[in-house]
Amino acid sequence: MPETGPLTRSMDKQFEKLFAMMAEMKAGQEEMRVAQAGLEQKMEAGQEEMRVAQAGLEQKMEAGQEEMRYGQERMEKGQEEMKGLIDEVKSEVQRKIDEVEEKVQMKFEEVEHKVQGKIEEVEHKVQGKIGDIERRLSELEIRPFSFSASPEFMHSRPTIKSLTFDGQTSWTVFKTQFDVVSSTNGWTDFVKTSVGYVLL
Repeated sequence: MPETGPLTRSMDKQFEKLFAMMAEMKAGQEEMRVAQAGLEQKMEAGQEEMRVAQAGLEQKMEAGQEEMRYGQERMEKGQEEMKGLIDEVKSEVQRKIDEVEEKVQMKFEEVEHKVQGKIEEVEHKVQGKIGDIERRLSELEIRPFSFSASPEFMHSRPTIKSLTFDGQTSWTVFKTQFDVVSSTNGWTDFVKTSVGYVLL
């Protein structure tokens, strides 16, 4: 076996270093591939977690929106029910008011009718009384007042016509004349009152 020279030995050492470096590079590349594969797995796992989380968040958002829609529908329905209830109460109150007004009007007309009947009744009675008084006064003025204790003492008393109070004669003079006439004619207190009422 021939003896190698210094140059050959130096080259061998260089090759050995080169092979060692290539082996290290190869090992480094393998480690990088393993690390990259692990990183890709982690990234895929992270992306999957993000997809799951996003899907859950979307579901929660949809559920929240659905709940909001349901709440809004319930609120609108409640407002409609409240409006209907208010309208119903208004109608009932108006019906009661109309009913009370009708009863009051009927009662008022009934009372008015009764009062009018009473007034007419009183007027009729007053007119009757006035007619009776006027008739009696007319009879007193037409025929003289006379009385007889017995046929043998029968005689007529003279009748003096009373004066009418004209406001010019003093009241004292008129009253004196009226007393004389009533005494002469023999008037009772009722007749004196009736005649005095007519003369005044």
